[in-house]
Amino acid sequence: MRYLDLAVSIFTKWSNEQIKTINTLPQSGSNRIYLRTESENKSAICAISKDDRENKAFVTLTKNFHKKDLRVPALYEEDLTNFVYLVEDLGDLNLCDFYNDVNVSPENKISVYKKIIGNLIELQLKGLEDLDSSVFYPREAFDHQSIMWDLNYFKYYFLKLSKVHFYEQDLEDDFNSFAEYLTNTDCNYFLFRDFQSRNIMLVNKEPYFIDYQGGRKGALQYDIASLLFDANVNLSEYRKDLLKYYIIQLKSKMNLDENEFVEYFYGYSLIRLLQMLGAFSFRGKIERKPHFEEAIPQALENLELILSKFEKAKSFPTLYKVLNRIISN
Repeated sequence: MRYLDLAVSIFTKWSNEQIKTINTLPQSGSNRIYLRTESENKSAICAISKDDRENKAFVTLTKNFHKKDLRVPALYEEDLTNFVYLVEDLGDLNLCDFYNDVNVSPENKISVYKKIIGNLIELQLKGLEDLDSSVFYPREAFDHQSIMWDLNYFKYYFLKLSKVHFYEQDLEDDFNSFAEYLTNTDCNYFLFRDFQSRNIMLVNKEPYFIDYQGGRKGALQYDIASLLFDANVNLSEYRKDLLKYYIIQLKSKMNLDENEFVEYFYGYSLIRLLQMLGAFSFRGKIERKPHFEEAIPQALENLELILSKFEKAKSFPTLYKVLNRIISN
């Protein structure tokens, strides 16, 4: 069955109305197909992907999150045998477009970010409850193996494609040491994995989170690092205050060693940024999607700031040297 037929079938089953329009939404970094399906009175987003394990993860997480009133779209219908599901249409305004709109005041932008941070903490603290971790995809946790995948993604698709010189074994040794360091903190929370401005939709200034099918167990620092060092928005003016706000909100819910948290925050900011550089280079140079390469300069600016804050980076000398070489170029 072709994807348009799948969309018509699942939408009609849910709505009991004749479909009026189908519009394919722009693809981003994945191969999933998204279609906005509409009848006279109803609208929904149809998602189609041949990755059955990823589909199962998204559907399972969505059902679980809704029971906890977390900020995700409603799941209307599913047909995982045919690799398709139907979710709530949250409109077209994402956080990236909202933040970069010159007509929006700084006060409104920060107010929305604070709402998002509050909702993120709820997701991180409640997201693992009543979940069988075997559904997480592609791994049950953001562990040593996951970190090595990201570091090698950075190595092969950014360093090598950019012709940056390094000694392979020395860099590999540092990768292993860095991964061991990162997993030495508390990693027993829900990790969204791709918590960035294009995956946060705004409906009447209320945030909703999408594309969390890669979620798994991990450290708290990763997602807030993803949000505050997002290469699609420049948060340099507000990042320090927003991190402080996150920590204050978190401390109201749990005991927290603030100094240790901040150190690991910059460590997770670094691994997140290296993963992004690999992704931006791969999507831009290999898949010929130029808008990904356009985000690299902001990412490199963020890299320079992270290295200035993350003293522990000097403990990984080859990696540290390579990163400084990237910045100086």
